[in-house]
Amino acid sequence: MKLWIKVMALVLTVAWSAPSAAWWWDSTPSNYTDTRYPVVLVHGMFGFDSIAGVDYWYGVAEDLRKYGADVYTTQVPALDSTIARGEALLPQVQAIAAVHGKVNLIGHSHGGPTARYIARVRPDLVASVTSVGSPHKGSPVADLIYGSPAESLAASLGDALGGLIDLLSGGGYNQDLRSSLYSLTTQGSAEFNNFAPAGVPATACGEGAYSANGVRFYSWGGTGVLTNVLDPSDALLGTTSLAFGFSQNDGLVGRCSNRFGKVIRDNYFMNHLDEVNQALGLHSLFETDPKAVYKQHANRLRNAGL
Repeated sequence: MKLWIKVMALVLTVAWSAPSAAWWWDSTPSNYTDTRYPVVLVHGMFGFDSIAGVDYWYGVAEDLRKYGADVYTTQVPALDSTIARGEALLPQVQAIAAVHGKVNLIGHSHGGPTARYIARVRPDLVASVTSVGSPHKGSPVADLIYGSPAESLAASLGDALGGLIDLLSGGGYNQDLRSSLYSLTTQGSAEFNNFAPAGVPATACGEGAYSANGVRFYSWGGTGVLTNVLDPSDALLGTTSLAFGFSQNDGLVGRCSNRFGKVIRDNYFMNHLDEVNQALGLHSLFETDPKAVYKQHANRLRNAGL
């Protein structure tokens, strides 16, 4: 019996950690993710590039590079308005585009609207914008906190945490949770959508324009919350998901709100952190490896000549 338990534990461990291709035989072509323009990753709220060797995009950039992609990870304020984050991202995109011509922006969470800002003000630098679990029409969690009696305490604690994240990751940015929250409320998102409407669905849960001003638009997101019993972050997302009532969500973003441009899929069994392969690669055993989704999308961009 003990031997059987050990064997099953080994099988589950391998299944959890294995890439999308069969672990004993990787037939993925070496140029599978070799896009014309580099992939530029834009983190979300409380995000960073890397802290103590742990990347926000856990294993994603390395996996894309393995199969041919040029990948850049950017850093913007962990907490600030969409426009302030976009302005911090702009010089980084300009520097990368000066070498490569254009970029393929992929933004997670608040990183999605941040990437959209670049497409709005400098479409000549952008080949595509892909959002992953982004609240394009706002989040009930932000609506619940912003303007509430708890906002002041949340802002103090959030700014302190954002400052620590920024210090450890060497960002050098000021933090402003209140501005970040407002940008992600229903009202704040609507205001930004008036400024940058391209790709945003006109209906509640439809698709947006697939392109505008020479920029292609894509999105995907999740509707899982408690996806892995070993992941301690699931408890936090299980709590925040209560703000959505019976609406499908990933713990922080609703299914319809994550839809933008060409919707690849809006209901992966992933929560908000699974979408970037966090925490430390823990995700559902019964859903596609998040890294595989990024590889498939890079191949999609490659086949589109992007």
